[in-house]
Amino acid sequence: MTTAMASEHHQVGLNDPAEYAAAFDVGATSHPGRVRQVNEDSYLVAPANGIFAVADGMGGHEAGALASATVVQSLETIGTAVSAADLLARLEDRILRANMALHEIATQRGKIVGSTVAILLTFEDHFACVWSGDSRIYRARDGAILQLSRDHTEVRDLLERGLLTPEEAKVWPRRNVITRAIGVRAEPELELEHGSLVPGDVFVICSDGLTGHVEDHEILACVGRGGAQQATDALVELTLERGATDNVTVVVVRFEGVAAKRPAPDASDTVVIGGTRQRSNARAETMQ
Repeated sequence: MTTAMASEHHQVGLNDPAEYAAAFDVGATSHPGRVRQVNEDSYLVAPANGIFAVADGMGGHEAGALASATVVQSLETIGTAVSAADLLARLEDRILRANMALHEIATQRGKIVGSTVAILLTFEDHFACVWSGDSRIYRARDGAILQLSRDHTEVRDLLERGLLTPEEAKVWPRRNVITRAIGVRAEPELELEHGSLVPGDVFVICSDGLTGHVEDHEILACVGRGGAQQATDALVELTLERGATDNVTVVVVRFEGVAAKRPAPDASDTVVIGGTRQRSNARAETMQ
């Protein structure tokens, strides 16, 4: 990761920003789907530390679940950063550790054991999206939705090179082949986008189990109604109604602006999930 979040932090019009916090409404839901017996997705919700992530394991059943859990559990140890640069450095370190662990497991088993990951980082009024693979990060703002991440897939590469049309891409036989993932190579390959937070911003982090069945405009419609947990539940239910051929995990993060300084984080500020249908509703604040 060579690009970092902006190091100049806006003061949001406050005399002492250390006395204030950025407030988020957060919801998360994960489901194995209608076809799969094992949920190979995992997610992390840690608003007090400004970290939200979804990982989608690969390697088949137990290996896939192990892969995504390994990535998420490594991210869980990041702790509270003192700056945007510090947060990004901690993230890079934890991804390197997870990549090394999965690469060793794959070598021992003689098969690929890896995981996609899509991560939203927040510090003060800045955000960064970091990802590898085809799990996605969207931002809804002012009634429009934008995919901030770029799928690391063969079909996306062919589309960008003009070798496939969007219509052809939908039925391309290798459309689910990913070109990057944590654990599949000696060094992880990540991509990063960053920007400033605006009150009312809604971020959707999801595995491809959602986007395989739900269109972008439908995601926008769901996040525009009710709270964050209601949105995640609605998106997963819509996926299930349409067959849910894969595991589906959705994390929704709504930035609500500036609030009073939060208390010290406790265990309830962090939720790590991997497995069968589970949900989390976290309304918390992260250090400003």
